[in-house]
Amino acid sequence: MVATAHIGRVSWSEPAAASQRVPPVPAKLRPVTELTELIERCKAGDNSAFREVFCTNREAVARLAQRMTGRPGDLEDLVQEVFLQVYRSIKDFRGQSRFSTWLYRITVNVVLMQRRAARSRPVLQEAADETFGADARDLPDDQVARARRVAAFYRLLDRLSDKKRAVFVLHELEGLSPGEVAKVVSAPVLTVRTRLFYARRELLAMLRDEPALELVARELRLADSSEPLAEREST
Repeated sequence: MVATAHIGRVSWSEPAAASQRVPPVPAKLRPVTELTELIERCKAGDNSAFREVFCTNREAVARLAQRMTGRPGDLEDLVQEVFLQVYRSIKDFRGQSRFSTWLYRITVNVVLMQRRAARSRPVLQEAADETFGADARDLPDDQVARARRVAAFYRLLDRLSDKKRAVFVLHELEGLSPGEVAKVVSAPVLTVRTRLFYARRELLAMLRDEPALELVARELRLADSSEPLAEREST
């Protein structure tokens, strides 16, 4: 089983570790009234309603968390922490933004807190590269090569600042518009566009040392040149 990642206009398949694969959840767009009723039931303490919220949104939360971290090792803990925060704060959800935006915001904040905590801990030994789990060794050669390219790209992403990485992942990988990203990260659209612009530039500079990722570099250059600075600076 593979999950498809999109980077700008580039897409590839990310092999997922067997222990980290998210159970398939049928894609289902809920009518606003139905979602509103479900959230109100959660606020009233209906555990079955919260279980439905969890099952419906777990896959999206896990995907974003893994893309934000680049490693599956702590994925389940992150997902559990996100939904613990959702459970604790859903009574404060006022519907002023879409529920998905609110959920993305919690997910990003949990991941950033985890990354800051990880940086504050001493590193006693270099961690093994577990980006796609041990079962990647059992994949066909072309998929192994693809997995290595994905792992290399995430290593580069990890060198971006948290703020730039967040807007890049949300816009380029999750497909959110700058306006939607702005609501998730609680920043002006202009700030989001600026962070995205410099994230692309920094990645392009780093990609010079990764010949295997030339296709990604080419697409980033196209994305960068197709959005004139005047447009980036407009809100």
